Amino acid sequence: MSVAAALVVLLDAVLMAALPRIFFRRGRLGLRWWLTAVPFILGSGTVLLAAVGLVAPWRPAGPALATAWELAGVGLAAASIGLMCFALGAHRIPIALWHQADDAPRHIVTWGAYGRIRHPFYASFLLLLAACLLVCPHAITAACLAWGAVALNATAALEEARLCESEFGADYAAYVERTGRFLPKLT
Repeated sequence: MSVAAALVVLLDAVLMAALPRIFFRRGRLGLRWWLTAVPFILGSGTVLLAAVGLVAPWRPAGPALATAWELAGVGLAAASIGLMCFALGAHRIPIALWHQADDAPRHIVTWGAYGRIRHPFYASFLLLLAACLLVCPHAITAACLAWGAVALNATAALEEARLCESEFGADYAAYVERTGRFLPKLT
C-alpha cells in the first residue's frame, strides 16, 4: 500500500470525523452513535496501521491488480470527500447530530446532493469504508464495511420512519418515491 493512497483515505476519515465539530448541531454521543462510529474508527485505524507497517494487508495477485485496487480506493475516497462537501452545501442551517430523539426536523432538504439520494452523508461514509477496504484489503476493513453498511442502513430507516410520521410526512413520502436511500434511483 502506498503512503499517498493511505493519506487520501485518512484525509477522508479526518473530514468525516470533523463533521460533528464543524457542521452538525451539538448532540449527545450515545451508545447508538458509538456503535455506528466503531467501523469508521477501526477501518481508518487499520489503514493507518498498515501505512506505518504494523498491519499487513492482503495483497491481490500481481502488482497491476494491487495498483488498480489502490487507485479505485483513492477514487472512492475522493468521491466520498466530494459528496460530503456537496451535501454540506445543500444545508442552510446545521442539522442535528445523528438526529437526536428530541430534535425534530425543521425542514426537509430535497435539493443539491439530496435531489437524488436521501442520505448523501451516509453514502459518503460508506464510500470511505469501501475505500479503506480497497486501499488496505484486510479482514478488519472488510468487516468494517459490512458493519457500517448495516448500521447506517438501520439508522437511515429509523430517520425515514420518523420523517414519514412528522409534519412533513406527505412531502417526505413523495420524496422517497423519487430518490434512493444511498444510490440514485434508476427510473
